Amino acid sequence: MNIARAIIIGGVALAMLPAAAPVSTLTVEVDQLRSSKGLLQLCLTRDKTHFPDCQDDPEAFRRTVDAASPHITFAALPVGDYALSVVHDENANSRLDTFAGIPREGVGFSRNPRFTFGPPKFTNALFSASQGAVSQRVKIKYFL
Repeated sequence: MNIARAIIIGGVALAMLPAAAPVSTLTVEVDQLRSSKGLLQLCLTRDKTHFPDCQDDPEAFRRTVDAASPHITFAALPVGDYALSVVHDENANSRLDTFAGIPREGVGFSRNPRFTFGPPKFTNALFSASQGAVSQRVKIKYFL
């Protein structure tokens, strides 16, 4: 087989491979933490039925990081629309502690929507992760 023929066959083979899906890199910076104790629990979802906790969402992206390092990256994220929730799990017990339904630990959301009773609407936290790099700065809110 000559070189020209091998190049043509190789080019045809490459053209038949499925194209890589476009991806994004999301960088999250968490602000206004009242302490660096505990963990930050992050939940990133495209499905409003699983917002804000990502419970039973097989396509959700989750991260748990030390609260002393409030800079988080989600690499190779499929391009699309997402909503992000963040819990400052100060006592590192892997859950949001509440008192009479009011969070005792800090919470925050992408786009920093206003909220008082319950989490914001999914659409108010929704942002677009386009191809390339995007960022979200999440301000943590404490009620107690």
